[in-house]
Amino acid sequence: MSSTTEFAIRTTSLTKRYGATAAPVYALREVTLDVERGQRVALLGKSGSGKSTLLNMIGGLDRPTAGGLTVAGRDLEHLSGRELASFRSRSVGMIFQSFNLVLSRTALENVELPMVFAGLPPRERRGEARRALEAVGLAARLDHRPAQLSGGENQRVAVARALVNRPEVVLADEPTGNLDSATAHEVAALILNHVRDHGATLVLVTHDEELAGQCTERVVRLKDGRLMDPD
Repeated sequence: MSSTTEFAIRTTSLTKRYGATAAPVYALREVTLDVERGQRVALLGKSGSGKSTLLNMIGGLDRPTAGGLTVAGRDLEHLSGRELASFRSRSVGMIFQSFNLVLSRTALENVELPMVFAGLPPRERRGEARRALEAVGLAARLDHRPAQLSGGENQRVAVARALVNRPEVVLADEPTGNLDSATAHEVAALILNHVRDHGATLVLVTHDEELAGQCTERVVRLKDGRLMDPD
């Protein structure tokens, strides 16, 4: 394949460096990776291997020191801060281990947030948020705040929020890491069903080989910021 439009994600010699030039610390070292549209990929590696750094760059939350990065047909290197925010709200759904919900907002209001940034009118986004929460089994929890929900329920809210805009790319950073095994299985199934139903691309960061095998069709390993198994 030669066209970047055939890939959901394409990185070229992607590098992230911190600190002074004389004694730099590398989070990523020249990572080159192509992910086809609709593919499900697991990023595996020990803590500090660069998995979350790579995921955050794909999601437009961090910028590389060097190298190229194209996601959902957009060259992220040349996007302004406002353009990156728009890209994140429309093209990418991110799910984190720690939920990252707004504590002062209800489940419904948390799920509405991506649609607020995407400019949807209040009535439309409220309806979409309600349907998204119903789809993850939280029809009776719409008005509950995070402190009133269990860990599994909070992660379901986070999943609904990430998927409500039907993103082309779903990025999940240890999404079941804080959950018991039964709840983890349910949350993984919710993510996987959405990805399959909508033809979305999934990049899953995990330490769990079993979860990677269940949810993805390709495993990529990182070690010390380097790609170990690109194929």
